[in-house]
Amino acid sequence: MFRLDGKKTAVTGGGSGIGKAVALLFAKQGAEVHVIDLDNEAAETTVREIQDVNAQGKAVARVCDVTSQQQVNDIFGKIGGIEILVNSAGVSHVGNVENTSEADLDRLYNVNVKGVYNCLHAAVPLMKQNKKGAILNLASIANNVGLTDRFAYSMSKGAVYAMTLSVARDYIHEGIRCNCISPARVHTPFVDGFLKKNYPGKEQEMFEKLSKSQPIGRMARPEEIAHLVLYLCSDEASFITGCDYPIDGGFIKLNN
Repeated sequence: MFRLDGKKTAVTGGGSGIGKAVALLFAKQGAEVHVIDLDNEAAETTVREIQDVNAQGKAVARVCDVTSQQQVNDIFGKIGGIEILVNSAGVSHVGNVENTSEADLDRLYNVNVKGVYNCLHAAVPLMKQNKKGAILNLASIANNVGLTDRFAYSMSKGAVYAMTLSVARDYIHEGIRCNCISPARVHTPFVDGFLKKNYPGKEQEMFEKLSKSQPIGRMARPEEIAHLVLYLCSDEASFITGCDYPIDGGFIKLNN
């Protein structure tokens, strides 16, 4: 079950965090993985790790700024015949409406909203040619509940959720499925960097505090998120489209 043999897959943000975990798992399941990332070294590292595990693993590093439609179109034109798209590239921001600057808002919009749009805009026509495709967007619990000091981030992830529903509706008769998932906190390099920058000397204390804010008592591992992504992109999920799946350690429903 959950095999992806020979399926051309594009994973944005595949050089680290959730995107990297998805790329590694999809390659293990037989997909031809195109690791798209702004950081060439990070993308190449993911590809090497795939090939270290399986010499027959098919993986290609693709350097791309998802905020540039021209770059995205060029990359997807080179890939061609794409069957699976995972929009994992994203950035975060801490702040409320008063202390979020115009530059902050533009940065979040350009990566988290326009970046997803650019990839959808490039991938959907390729999927239509073969009358099949699976798209998985990374949303967040921030599009389901109000989070303190996450104004711009919540805005951007709410847009991802809305785009997911729109694409699912518009292309349901083209054989294209589109879903999103809404993770809570996931222990990625971003979290470590955030703690180091904002809480020097108190990293472990704050890590524990953030972990315990989730009812399950810990952050998710990127691999756990990747398992849900795999299911939703596999043929076993062929009857699922237009859905958002929380993967949040009970945060939305149990955090009373």
